[in-house]
Amino acid sequence: MRGDLITLCLVGDVMLGRGVDQILPHPGDPALAETYIRDARSYVELAEAANGPIPRPVDFSWPWGDTLRILDRVVPDAVVLNLETSVTRSDDFAPGKAVHYRMHPANLPCLAAARPDVCVLANNHVLDFGRRGLTETLDALAGAGFAVAGAGHDADGARRPATVPVEGGRRILVHSFGMPSSGIPPSWAAAADRSGIDYVTQPSDTAAAAVVARIRQAKQPGDLVVASIHWGSNWGYPVPRDQVRFAHALVDGGADVVHGHSSHHPRPLELYRGKLIAYGCGDLVNDYEGITGYESYRDDLRLLYSASLEPDTGRLRELRITPLQSRRMRLRRASAKDCRWVGDVLGRISGGFGSRIAYDPDGTLTLGAQPA
Repeated sequence: MRGDLITLCLVGDVMLGRGVDQILPHPGDPALAETYIRDARSYVELAEAANGPIPRPVDFSWPWGDTLRILDRVVPDAVVLNLETSVTRSDDFAPGKAVHYRMHPANLPCLAAARPDVCVLANNHVLDFGRRGLTETLDALAGAGFAVAGAGHDADGARRPATVPVEGGRRILVHSFGMPSSGIPPSWAAAADRSGIDYVTQPSDTAAAAVVARIRQAKQPGDLVVASIHWGSNWGYPVPRDQVRFAHALVDGGADVVHGHSSHHPRPLELYRGKLIAYGCGDLVNDYEGITGYESYRDDLRLLYSASLEPDTGRLRELRITPLQSRRMRLRRASAKDCRWVGDVLGRISGGFGSRIAYDPDGTLTLGAQPA
């Protein structure tokens, strides 16, 4: 807690498996069950063909690149990221899925390099290697000291929020859940006698009321609540009306931040009743370099969100967004031109929510409300 504000660093999808896993010091089995690519090292070759050679092995901090210096400067009270990969040696490829992500447990120091306070797991890749893979993932993360939310050995564990203590006796509570619109199979839902994720079938009023009931049960005076949701398609800027209504209901019910993710690029930002709603934070770390087909979205540009909140109200005082660019599976600060490009896109897609995006000379973007 710095001054009178609590600062959260919000991160979208972090995928440390497949090609990323192969360049780290302890690469796992590279075998894949994909239709066209059967060896994870091929994704490294695609990235090298696009942007130049990648040394192997890299050190554990390599994928984060300039992100680590930004985090050192911000000194957030909590870093919350969506860990979109299983952490396992399992070869139980989940049937019916086109893509499977896994990282070797011995490469967890790469995750630790970013010092995440909470890894949210309710996404469409955490069970890519079955429930045996999920058990190993949960055990590996717990053994390494990472707090998780959104997945567990049973339904109670999957629904339990992660807790981050903050100076002054306050807490940040992170609830994590996923929806089928992001590609999560219904069979991945946790149950009383089955491991899995906190699965919400649809962004309905009934579902929102159920989540709000859990938020109110856990929230105590002085707490701030983050609702982290894996929802929506991989590509496209529009936000369905039912997702907007759902996000608003969560804020009305006690959530202070809605942290959305799943899309490979950013989606709109909204200030609703003074609270931050990020409908889709986009990717941060992955092995997608050299994969073509959606170049117009510029998915090589990645965003790190630093939200400063009033501790007593949860209202957003400032949101600073740092654009980064992935090159050779490593993040670097984006150029001024690229910062302006992503700022223009965010401003255009967020304008319908009453938000404006400003470009600062230091290469960051800020969120504000449009003049009445």
